[in-house]
Amino acid sequence: MTNSIRFLDSNDMEDLSSYLTRARKLDDDGCVKFRAFGDILAVYVSPIFSGSLMGDGPTVLGLRTMKLERTELDATYSIASIQERLASALTEGLELALPTTTMRAAWSGVTPPRQDWVETGTISQQQITQWAKDGIAEVANTLPSSVGSSIAAKVRLGIWGKTVSLEFHLPGAAAFAMAGLGFMQKGEEISVYTAKGWVRLSSAYGHVLSKQSFKIV
Repeated sequence: MTNSIRFLDSNDMEDLSSYLTRARKLDDDGCVKFRAFGDILAVYVSPIFSGSLMGDGPTVLGLRTMKLERTELDATYSIASIQERLASALTEGLELALPTTTMRAAWSGVTPPRQDWVETGTISQQQITQWAKDGIAEVANTLPSSVGSSIAAKVRLGIWGKTVSLEFHLPGAAAFAMAGLGFMQKGEEISVYTAKGWVRLSSAYGHVLSKQSFKIV
């Protein structure tokens, strides 16, 4: 297994640090998946995910890409362990030492399409942000303070799995991830792509991918 990766630009390392900081705020125990085949590193996180690949709740993936020296890598780590090593790497150079321990995450086997994406429209940043706020408010208003963690997780997945856009069959979870990961600037239009039952929100700052939602409540 690759023991380290080498970036071409320190700005990419800083971007990775900011990205993971946001992702960890959404899931303090979260994991990050690194995939590299050549000189592009794809960095996946999942702020909201079902507990299994066959679960009926939404799983959304955040994705950012950056340039590397050529390498091959497909591994999942705790966000905390990568952040710890990034803190040192940012002061020492362009090489990031990878943790010796990898993680298993329920979402890490989810594989979105790599091709055949078709641009189908745009959604305003304001609308996506509002959907995220509405979902957060519904979660807060629905969950009693004394509910157990497993029931709470099921309730959250039910709320975030609801369709917020009938046009694109977009789950609320995708809006939450797009806003929470900082992938939008105020006033911009976010591109929407679809492929094989999947929907993707894309901006210059990152992408959010999820299965299309047909849950109307």
